[in-house]
Amino acid sequence: MSAEAFRAAAELMIGRRSIRRYDGAEISPTIVEELLRLAVHAPSAHNRQPWRFAVVKDAALKERLAAAMGERLRADRSADGDAREAIDADVARSRGRITKAPVVIVVCMTLEDMDPYSDARRRRAEREMAAQSTAMAVQNLLLAAHAAGLGACWMCAPLFCGDVVREALDLPRAWLPQALVTLGWSADSGKPLSRRPLADVVRYPGSPT
Repeated sequence: MSAEAFRAAAELMIGRRSIRRYDGAEISPTIVEELLRLAVHAPSAHNRQPWRFAVVKDAALKERLAAAMGERLRADRSADGDAREAIDADVARSRGRITKAPVVIVVCMTLEDMDPYSDARRRRAEREMAAQSTAMAVQNLLLAAHAAGLGACWMCAPLFCGDVVREALDLPRAWLPQALVTLGWSADSGKPLSRRPLADVVRYPGSPT
């Protein structure tokens, strides 16, 4: 890679932000398809490509998805004993992020093509490999969206209510919802970047201190 290409890649990665507010303008289906084409160029365990994507653009379907997820969120937080006002605000915030995004991509994984094992330890590892592979596809998607001038936000809420998401969208039973990615033309620049210093997160085992 040339120095120029490296700088361009670095600027793309550093410049990406989670964007939660959009101007409402539609996104061309061609652009969405191109983003997904780039997403599936991510590496995957055994090259099994366990990622699956459901593209939701219909307003009524987004409302149904948001309502179903909101009901589960309300039930979970009520069981935790949280204040009603806080729950209402959380549900409303989640609903707004889903329904106001021009496009919502529901990211799922499947274990259908992953290796089967007789013991629980390796089955857990295989599931984690599928999840990691799917997350890499999401990162490709987020970077591609940023490069295209779009805003995007990764929401992990489906991990708490995968059955609800699958039922609301009538997805195949083998599709296991992992995340939502909202897409739109940005209405703001997102929050300022905040990252831990490398010294807090990096170790060099075996190297002299």
